[in-house]
Amino acid sequence: MKRRTMLAQMALGATSLSALAAACSNPPPMSGAASEGSKLPAHPVWKFVFVNHAMTNPFFTPTKYGIEDACALLGCTYQWTGSEINKVSEMVDAMKTAIADKVDGIAVSLVDPVAFNAVTDAALSAGIGVLSYNGDVPPGSPNKRLAYIGQDLYQSGLQVGAHILGLVKEGDVVGFIATPGSLNLQPRIDGIHDAIKNSGKPINFIEIATGVAVSDELAAVESYYQAHPKIKGMFAVDGGSTQSIGQVIEKYHLAAKGIHGGGYDLQPITLAQISKGNLDFTIDQQPYLQGFLSVVQLFLYKLSGGLQQPSSTNTGLHFVTRENVSLYLKTQTRFEGSGDKEIVVTR
Repeated sequence: MKRRTMLAQMALGATSLSALAAACSNPPPMSGAASEGSKLPAHPVWKFVFVNHAMTNPFFTPTKYGIEDACALLGCTYQWTGSEINKVSEMVDAMKTAIADKVDGIAVSLVDPVAFNAVTDAALSAGIGVLSYNGDVPPGSPNKRLAYIGQDLYQSGLQVGAHILGLVKEGDVVGFIATPGSLNLQPRIDGIHDAIKNSGKPINFIEIATGVAVSDELAAVESYYQAHPKIKGMFAVDGGSTQSIGQVIEKYHLAAKGIHGGGYDLQPITLAQISKGNLDFTIDQQPYLQGFLSVVQLFLYKLSGGLQQPSSTNTGLHFVTRENVSLYLKTQTRFEGSGDKEIVVTR
């Protein structure tokens, strides 16, 4: 049985999407036609557009691998577009271009609560399915996107806040955020704040903006520590700020002084700092799934003529600590963006 045939049957059979996401395939020719023996009908080579707020950020490397793998599996294509610096107007313009080009589906990181409402309506009115990934509008929003694929951001913040409470008993704790108000980050820091506040512990949680560029984030973290050397913990809700915390803790030997640190995402510097004991944890939100599952859901929506409505999917939260970081460090995979080869990972 051809690999594509086998995986296509898995996709439309009883196998879960999570199991499907673990399968890698050698990309077949982009014909759009069903392979011999496949239960997929022949279909056009549909094009899906991914509108992103940080196009060149290495966090999204596994997201793009997930998109590529799903497109290779299902016989479709994609475009990666949007903004490199979280400029909402550029993202909205990218959606308008996709609508004018009559693409077959749009996945967009909804980082603003209102800016995408009208263009989402326009896409849906044109028969183009729209879902969000990585960032989403708040509950009760009038935005009519069909589903959200990504982490439950506020709940993840609550869990991180609970974890912080196990590390720090009292004193000042700082939470760094690259872009305050951005809907892919703000709900996390809100969750951390609420978890600490509701605990009743004598912890003062301070929120500090760091900026979009990693160099700015490192400078902001170091500057804040130098001005507040008595802080008990430094935590972040984005990858760049998290790795910067690890670097500052290492530079000033803060772990030996009992200062804790942690945050989000799987940058190599972050993983190395966990291994060294400078960071207590980071969060894996499985960015590969955010791309892979978005393609699968847009594909099924198109294939079924809208009968298979996209379903909001929580891509999860996994604490990476010194106890389990070795698995991430010793493997190079598309799933975490640390390698580009299609391999079966064995432990």
